This record gives sequence, C-alpha cells and structure tokens, in this order.
Amino acid sequence: MRRIFSGLALIGCLALGLPTTSLAQPNPGFSFNWNGDLPRSRQLSYRLDSGNPNRWDRYYLKIRPQKLAISQVSISYPDYYRGKFDSEAMDLRVDGKNVAVTKVNWDKTNRLIELMPAEAIPAETPVEVVLSNVKNPTSGGMYFFNARISSPGGVPLPRYIGTWLISISRS
Repeated sequence: MRRIFSGLALIGCLALGLPTTSLAQPNPGFSFNWNGDLPRSRQLSYRLDSGNPNRWDRYYLKIRPQKLAISQVSISYPDYYRGKFDSEAMDLRVDGKNVAVTKVNWDKTNRLIELMPAEAIPAETPVEVVLSNVKNPTSGGMYFFNARISSPGGVPLPRYIGTWLISISRS
C-alpha cells in the first residue's frame, strides 16, 4: 500500500511540474531596451494572437489618446523584419468598432503601412490598429514598429508618437 501511494505521489509531482504552452501572447510585460533610446513613455502597448515564428497571426497595436485629431496612421518597421502583411485585412478601431478607412497602403520597399480613416478620429480618443492575416517571420526576434500620425489641416507631416516593441518568440 505504501509503495502505491508513494508511486502515485511521485507521478502527481511529475505531472504538475511539466510546463504548459500558451496559445496567445498578452501585452508586453517586462521589456528591456539595450541602449535606453526608447523611454517608457514612448513604448506603446500591443497584443498578438500567436506570437510564434512562421505562423499566421493578428496584431492589435494600441495608440494612446492624442492631443490632436488623427487623419492618418503610419507604421514603419525594420528591414530585418521578414513577415508579410495583408493590406486587405487592416483595420482601425475606436471603442472596439471598426472605423471606415479610405486608404490602406503597404509599401514593401520602404517598409511602411499607412491607414487613412474616412473621417478624422477626434482628439483624446484611443485607437487600435488591427493587422490580420500577418505571416510572422520564420525566426523569432524583437522588432521595433514605429507609429506616426498626421492631423487634418495644413501640411500633413507625420508626427512620431511611439514604438511597439513586438516580440516574436520561439516556443
């Protein structure tokens, strides 16, 4: 009897000690910036459905409320990012609802994504960029996606608002 109970106890300890895999990657928790060029106030929040290399994924890129209205969102990414985007599956969301978008452009050569809402998004409104049908790079890594916005009126110069430190990790 004693051997049976000790054997069951050992099997239970081994079963509980095995790691489990996660199906989704939450917002970034701890992030380390090597050279300190990106202050915490410029780091933007995001979430990935998968976050695994060489998988189809969906990116939820959050933009904090801005002091100015938003007439265009531009996202640049590094030259070493080897993922693929689907320009037919890019959306802007306000309060969880899609906003009508008149222009979506993925410039592969200049590594730039541009989204222009049909109407300017009012100031002090949180915005979420949703990139669906994204093919993640084949290898993991950390990628700096920079966000810029343009405001209506005058010369539409894109203004830098922050960076998403997107992590694609091997599991």
